[in-house]
Amino acid sequence: MRIAGAALNQIPIDWENNLRNIRTAIEQAKASGVQLLCLPELCLTGYACEDLFLSDWMPESALAHLQAVRPWTDGVCVVVGLPVRLNHCTYNTAAVLRDGQILGFAAKQFLANDGVHYETRFFAPWVAGEQTTVTLEGETWPLGDLIFEHEGVRFGFEICEDAWRADNVRPACRLTGKVDLIVNPSASHFAMSKTDVRYQLVMKASRTFDCTYLYANLLGNEAGRIIFDGEILVARNGHLLKRNQLLSFKEVDLEWVDVDFTTPQEPAVEIAPLPAPDEYKELNQAMSLALFDYLRKARSRGFVLSLSGGADSCFCAVGVAEMVRLGVEELGLEEFKRRSGCFPVASETVVTQEGAGGKAAQVVEKPAPERTLNTNQQLVQQLLTCAYQGTVNSSDDTFNSAKELADSIGARFYRWTIDEEVTGYVGKIQGALGRELTWKTDDLALQNIQARVRAPAIWLLANVQNCLLITTSNRSEASVGYCTMDGDTAGSISPIAGVDKDFVKKWLRWAETELGYTALRHVNALQPTAELRPLEDKQTDERDLMPYTLLNRIERLAFYDRLSPKQVLAMLEGEGTGFDTEQLKTYVRRFYSLWSRNQWKRERYAPSFHLDDYNVDPRSWLRFPILSGGFAEELAGL
Repeated sequence: MRIAGAALNQIPIDWENNLRNIRTAIEQAKASGVQLLCLPELCLTGYACEDLFLSDWMPESALAHLQAVRPWTDGVCVVVGLPVRLNHCTYNTAAVLRDGQILGFAAKQFLANDGVHYETRFFAPWVAGEQTTVTLEGETWPLGDLIFEHEGVRFGFEICEDAWRADNVRPACRLTGKVDLIVNPSASHFAMSKTDVRYQLVMKASRTFDCTYLYANLLGNEAGRIIFDGEILVARNGHLLKRNQLLSFKEVDLEWVDVDFTTPQEPAVEIAPLPAPDEYKELNQAMSLALFDYLRKARSRGFVLSLSGGADSCFCAVGVAEMVRLGVEELGLEEFKRRSGCFPVASETVVTQEGAGGKAAQVVEKPAPERTLNTNQQLVQQLLTCAYQGTVNSSDDTFNSAKELADSIGARFYRWTIDEEVTGYVGKIQGALGRELTWKTDDLALQNIQARVRAPAIWLLANVQNCLLITTSNRSEASVGYCTMDGDTAGSISPIAGVDKDFVKKWLRWAETELGYTALRHVNALQPTAELRPLEDKQTDERDLMPYTLLNRIERLAFYDRLSPKQVLAMLEGEGTGFDTEQLKTYVRRFYSLWSRNQWKRERYAPSFHLDDYNVDPRSWLRFPILSGGFAEELAGL
């Protein structure tokens, strides 16, 4: 039998988009002679419909829209994921269709409820062995723990999280000997190095349960934060039969393989490990795809970036350039332009992304005539506008870093100063308070006003051009609140807020040497600095905070491993950090104190991409109270 999986790039409750991709996948499968096709989990509605899954109308609408798929299935068996609501409970199901008929619905038995997943809020787990029926307009179909047969091949289901449970409780353990094939429609989020874990999971399942295992994942930045890598895997008794290239820019990525179910399974083999993951390359591909999907799904015209010349803003600028390079490389120039939606007729009016949902007419700016740009640079010029907003505390080093990078990738680049605005605000407050504001008495306020004054102009530039404003904070800054609200945190999207600063610095060095962004030599030679104090102060991030490698280690121990301050200190003392116990105590106290008082900032960050195995975004991974005791007793106990 020729079996296939198709990764789909879906959008929550975008019925037209989702049905179009489903139909395309089915048509591609038929053209390839596929007999059984698995589509991803909840692909009809989109995975991230959140509390809409709790409504009556949305699952009912999904079931109604499923009827449109039926006539497309003549001559092929197709698995389509959708929610089904029965007796005030919503179930995550996989519908099996063939020859225009619905054969039934398999229901998910184990729900993901950790990390980025909150499935138990939306869905009820199905009880193993139980069955019921679902009815629409006089037709009734079975639903529950079901086994299906197609052309003599028996198959059952594990739906995403079902496969991540222990071998003695997962659905596969009850399917052994009863089926030839286990089908797994999934919505498994991307994280660096995760694909190796998923690969091992599928290979081991095919061997342990003596079956062929077909796995198909969602694809792309579906709803804003979570990225799906579109992985398709087919394994037979520990042998890998098919695996695709991940993180495709395509809307539909179909892979098929022929399996001879009439022959005995091959002898069990040891699972071969994948090559060591290249996290720099993985993150580059994932962020490029995430930016591309966010851009087009938000119906924006491009990006605007306050390019300071520092590590974080340079990372974001290169991210847009890589979005163009990788997208054009895979899709071709014209398809990239069409899919991005950023090259419309001049009269079109589009929706902005500031949050109020207002409308603004498109503004067209002709490329600067003084530069000769290649094709990708021309696209970047239309998609990315950068501005260097200097003060008396800004250095030539950061300006040169920003200017040369913008020029090298083709971005539009502007420069202006904000000293006049800063002086105006400071003068108003000095007049109101009747005293002078000084660095000795008002250090943080004088730093913050510079960052905050940069926001209105860059927002205006973004609004005028109908673009998304990128904010550049990283995860390390978010952990300790090393940012200015309504200043450097202002923006529509925060692409690297899930990546720690040490990784940002390493990635930039990799991008300079491996990707050829030679202009990054400037930023890679600099110590990270906010440049908000007078230049003679020689301000650096790590002097304000602590070494980033240590900050990241404390953060991971505290909130990934969930250790107490005392336990964190003990771990650090045993790891040979190079710091004595008293210095480590100081850093642990500083981290927990800054973490506790800055949760309100993390609540207000622009949407960020989930790229690592964890993040500090309270809306997608880590929740913490805004008001708390701040670990006072625990820190005193150190």
